[in-house]
Amino acid sequence: MMSECRLCPRLCCVDRRSARGFCGAGEEIEVSKIMLHHWEEPPISGDPRGERGSGAIFFTHCSLGCVYCQNRKISVRRAQGESYSPARLADEMLRLEEQGAYNINLVTPTHYSDALTEAVHEARKRGLSVPVVWNTGGYELPEVIESLRGTVDIFLTDFKYASSALAERYSGAPDYPERARASLEVMAKIAGPCEFGDDGMMKRGVIVRHLVLPSHADDSIRVLCTVAETTGTEAVRLSLMAQYTPDFLPPPSASSSLKPDAEGAERDRYRSLRRRVTTYEYDKVSKEAVRLGFDGWMQERSSAVTRFTPDF
Repeated sequence: MMSECRLCPRLCCVDRRSARGFCGAGEEIEVSKIMLHHWEEPPISGDPRGERGSGAIFFTHCSLGCVYCQNRKISVRRAQGESYSPARLADEMLRLEEQGAYNINLVTPTHYSDALTEAVHEARKRGLSVPVVWNTGGYELPEVIESLRGTVDIFLTDFKYASSALAERYSGAPDYPERARASLEVMAKIAGPCEFGDDGMMKRGVIVRHLVLPSHADDSIRVLCTVAETTGTEAVRLSLMAQYTPDFLPPPSASSSLKPDAEGAERDRYRSLRRRVTTYEYDKVSKEAVRLGFDGWMQERSSAVTRFTPDF
């Protein structure tokens, strides 16, 4: 697909051997960090105080581009990572397993889908035995997700917005809700029911993450209802996050020249995001998750600090 890239809903169709599309990725896999990660959901990372963890491989660039992205240093179009061939990446996967990784956690992998399938299959031929996690922002094409059948065991996917207007304002992707819903449906079919080992670690299944944003609790509730309608609440696990922090937003001056948005809002279009989520907002959403019958995890609001972000 490098000659006409169609790996994400942006459908840039550029020849990545000589040009860069929306995400900024070229022909080769670019990696920003490889580490044992201790701050994912419990059945992915295990005990955060333990020596083991999730075998995270953080890929450079992103096809989404959220204004509040905590991984901005590595996700923006101009970011630069280290180039890896599929064979070399397979080496790293095997090394992570040797270090005690519970799984191989491919973080923001969409724009390298073809090459990552090759890397995983190579690693498995050479003895990789832990599950493979597809850790995505949820902005996917169903046909690309379908191509991961037999490669990915666990989908760790965001479902960020139910509102096209919010998706456009904060991620430049008005089609996000429909894309996320369609790809989630395929993920659930591929992964099947959630399976856990005797140690409580996940072996197969889907975890849906949702980050509650300040001022938008009602949209969060709509997201939960959409997920429930799409897969049912028993087919997935829900990770409801309170860790939003405005520290990663561009300063007001950076957006002051933008035209007012469709709601005729303030000059700084991100003003509503320049605070943390309140207890009232988070509790309102978490109560709806319980009412709908989701099983999963909820965060303490003390998690809304930058120290849980890897140092890139």
